[in-house]
Amino acid sequence: MAKKALKFATKLIHVGGKPDKETGAVIPPIYQTTTYAQSSPGKHQGYDYSRCQNPTRDRLEECLASIEKAKYALVTSSGISVVALILHALPKGSKILCGDDVYGGTYRLLTTVFNEIHDIRFVDTTDLKAVKQALTEHRPQLLWLESPTNPLLKITDLTKVTKLASEHKALSVVDNTFMSPYFQNPLDLGADIVMHSMTKYLNGHSDVLGGCLMTNQKSFYEKCWTLQKSIGPTASPFDSWLVQRGLKTLALRMEAHQKNALKIAKFLEGHSKVERVYYPGLKSHPQHSLAKRQMSGFGGMVTFFLKGDLKKSKRFLEKLKLFALAESLGGVESLIEHPAIMTHASVPKNIREELGIHDNLIRMSVGIEDVDDLISDLNSALSTL
Repeated sequence: MAKKALKFATKLIHVGGKPDKETGAVIPPIYQTTTYAQSSPGKHQGYDYSRCQNPTRDRLEECLASIEKAKYALVTSSGISVVALILHALPKGSKILCGDDVYGGTYRLLTTVFNEIHDIRFVDTTDLKAVKQALTEHRPQLLWLESPTNPLLKITDLTKVTKLASEHKALSVVDNTFMSPYFQNPLDLGADIVMHSMTKYLNGHSDVLGGCLMTNQKSFYEKCWTLQKSIGPTASPFDSWLVQRGLKTLALRMEAHQKNALKIAKFLEGHSKVERVYYPGLKSHPQHSLAKRQMSGFGGMVTFFLKGDLKKSKRFLEKLKLFALAESLGGVESLIEHPAIMTHASVPKNIREELGIHDNLIRMSVGIEDVDDLISDLNSALSTL
């Protein structure tokens, strides 16, 4: 009889979470060590130095691979460090095609560091004709995708776009940070590699920096692991333990984030001081139907445009009490920010405006507080405009 596969919430608790073999401790100890004793030169128990391997990190990687339905997972010290590892794994002079609406840190890394190593171009990945044309003309080795995008929450048809990439012999990478593996599994949709900033939803408590990649391609995983060992962006044992602790409640948290975000998006959509709202769970979202097919939920990120200018945007943000004006996202607390000044300030103004990142654009990471309190806070701040 075939072994029954564990459901998502069960994986979060049990995969990589078995009791400690030596003591039976239900919560395994943190292997807060840098080095390991060897019985003879080169003879050890699978561990020699914690930059390379660590039992605590191994447990986290096992859990991450299981929830993204991957064979391999690699954990790094930050989200941007895993982006760098992936880009370093490509031969020098590789051509890269990237979505035009991506995290500002990814854009900055591509345009100020890796533009001297690789040939970088950008395309609207929601436009299949544009993607096909860019793949044909640019002939990239790698296609970088976000869906939903940051900060405009545009949805790319991952099945169709990754198929196009494969036909043009390009690896496809999906930054799945906004959705988490709970709501979306890009490998099932045709992607070659999935990455996350673990700083966000996977950890969920705004107290750890971390990144990870998951893949079924052994050779690419091994190349990235060798690079990590050589360059050094390794997650610490304690940070790995904290992320694994945070993962245990991922399913519960994502449901709460989504429930609150949908109510807030509907509230904002009906408010006289709001110009328009982007949230994949709203019927008004341009790719709502695609979002329903591709994802099992809509996440906790809401983007909206105020009726007004930069001065009004600042006044609104300064008046909030429960929403912390801060970068990042995915924590249990609600965060709000101004992309043009904060997360996407490294994107030149003319490009920001071409993309639609204007001074009245607000990005919100909806937390798991009581939604009535959050709506009251938003309404109070909006009433000052």
